[in-house]
Amino acid sequence: MRIALFASGTGSNVESILEAIREGKIDVVPAFVFSDRPDASVLEKAKRYEVPAHTFQPRDFESKQQYEESLLQLLENYGVQWVILAGYMRLLGATIVEPYAHQIVNIHPSLLPAYPGLDAVGQALDAGADETGVTIHYVDAGMDTGTVIRQKAVPITADDTKDSLGEKIQQVEHQLYPETLQQLFRKGY
Repeated sequence: MRIALFASGTGSNVESILEAIREGKIDVVPAFVFSDRPDASVLEKAKRYEVPAHTFQPRDFESKQQYEESLLQLLENYGVQWVILAGYMRLLGATIVEPYAHQIVNIHPSLLPAYPGLDAVGQALDAGADETGVTIHYVDAGMDTGTVIRQKAVPITADDTKDSLGEKIQQVEHQLYPETLQQLFRKGY
């Protein structure tokens, strides 16, 4: 099975997935890593793991559809069956979502449906919540609205800051995402 990993920034979740693949914990081939930001450090991580890396930006295209058609062509060229979003900060449109229905997975730093979209950690702190967490879900046309695959709670303490809470969430993400992907791929759904 061939997967593509999409990220917009540092790619810490991409790295945890690539490490799990290297260790034989996830039985897939990482076809390529894609970033919509040419300066994203996830591209360097891909090179360290000897995985092809690609980048282009939406602003280089006349429309979102043309951008996504180029992404779709890349996926088809590599024979990708699953798209794994790991910090990819763009909403995917029908051009990608429809042909890959129930084959695009995302990770989000909250217990969805709570705190969708950007700055979920800040949203949880601003709300005075006593817990947040991590959600792994299928991607649909909405903003963090796809069917939930797995969730894990992360407690919020009185002394948590955005940074400290973000670190606690990332620790859970780096364990939960690779585990969940392996379960998904074993079951074949």
